[in-house]
Amino acid sequence: MANRFELRTTGRHGRRAGQPRSRIAAPKPRLRMTMTAMMASLMAFGGLFVAGASTANAQGAVRATHGDWQIRCDTPPGAQAEQCALIQSVTAEDRQNVGLTVIVLKTADGKDQILRVLAPLGVLLPTGLGLKIDDDDVGRAQFIRCLPNGCVAEVIIDAELVKKLESGGLATFIIFQTPEEGIGIPMSLAGFTEGYAALP
Repeated sequence: MANRFELRTTGRHGRRAGQPRSRIAAPKPRLRMTMTAMMASLMAFGGLFVAGASTANAQGAVRATHGDWQIRCDTPPGAQAEQCALIQSVTAEDRQNVGLTVIVLKTADGKDQILRVLAPLGVLLPTGLGLKIDDDDVGRAQFIRCLPNGCVAEVIIDAELVKKLESGGLATFIIFQTPEEGIGIPMSLAGFTEGYAALP
């Protein structure tokens, strides 16, 4: 079951008392969407997209593009209904091997929306995934599982988080590879409002 972002940080640098100061990479105004990385990471969510084991070609079709976000849809094996998700994938410009994919989708019963983040292998799991929207520390979410191509954090999107995402310009997801160093990966929120509203 998905949890919610827990605001555990204190102070302007997002550190808890006694926690080492992190170095967060400066956000870059232009983000590169890497299709290969996105397709590979989508394979981790087998119910939504289907791909061959030897290729990175996902079967999900792009239904719409809203700013820097895409709505992609596919029918999972054995399912009668199509499932769609709002997706963006980026890499850190100064570290080409560090990137993440954010997927927003509705639960099967349609009552909740889930935000899933696929982070690269090697992240420090106990530290969790941090999120800042513009200059606002939203909090941290715990990683719930690791897969062959990444580790997954998953949270329920509540009304407060939706409001922050829709009013913000840049979301910075923070992962830790060591206790002392945090890596901030900026993701554009341009088009999120329209994409979220259009998500079936």
